[in-house]
Amino acid sequence: MKTATLPKPLQSRLDAAASGYASGKGMPTVDFTAPAGEAALAAPDSVSWRVFKNPIALYIGGITAVLLELAEPRVRSGVWDHTSFRTDPLPRMQRTGLAAMMTVYGPRSAAEKMIAGVGRMHARVKGQTPAGVAYGASDPELLDWVQATASFGFMNAYHRFVRPLSQAERDRFYAEAAPAAKLYGATGAPGSEAELEAQFEAMRPKLERSEIVFEFLDIMKRTAALPGPLRLMQPVLMRAAIDILPGWTRDILGLDASYGLKPWQTWLVAMAGKASDRLVIKAAPPAQACVRMGLPPEYLYRHP
Repeated sequence: MKTATLPKPLQSRLDAAASGYASGKGMPTVDFTAPAGEAALAAPDSVSWRVFKNPIALYIGGITAVLLELAEPRVRSGVWDHTSFRTDPLPRMQRTGLAAMMTVYGPRSAAEKMIAGVGRMHARVKGQTPAGVAYGASDPELLDWVQATASFGFMNAYHRFVRPLSQAERDRFYAEAAPAAKLYGATGAPGSEAELEAQFEAMRPKLERSEIVFEFLDIMKRTAALPGPLRLMQPVLMRAAIDILPGWTRDILGLDASYGLKPWQTWLVAMAGKASDRLVIKAAPPAQACVRMGLPPEYLYRHP
């Protein structure tokens, strides 16, 4: 499959948006092209490198992951009480996005340093839920849940709206996350789709509905998180994120069919997902990481 091309002005806008998103106010400047030849935590031929290059899948999967995280009361309290998401969501989203890019595409030495910093921040996050249950962001069970929900969201968004992945590819995706997950402290994160399903079942009794979920969705509606050309699609992409949640989690959260996709919207999201999978943004981490590894920037964007 050939890569896609855009008119030069639009391509320039997307390149600028990619550069700006990874270098927001207060964020470190990261050069994914250096040092030449230094491997990442995942390999260039991994399923992870293919999945994380797709901005549509990342946006959808990220929202799915947060919805699942907010269903767990200890994680929900940690996010809502100890981050700036409610008052200043965009920088928080940019930092989270950069962390994901570093984890997958960054040179190993820089990724390990960043993850160690995240671990130190997590160690300071402690408190109680409204029900009086104590929590700490370094609790292995909570770290495993956050890792599981992130992997589930990103993989299923790509699988549903970009390109179907085989069972072997889906299992590889979960297994590939293990090195980074262990560095984050998620030593019990799922290594296959079957392990993820078992973890979801184990956590099911601990999940609950909260009005914070609806507050989160309202914040996302009001936050211009995507570059101009894609911003108009945000409401539909949010519906896509809800649509790929397991049915039983939607029941728990109170997200009925009215929150999901209509058939024509499913088609629109799939068209956008497939198109963005062939669109090379040379200023973005996936293409830059390919260059670092001596590969053409189009390497990830050419597939059957």
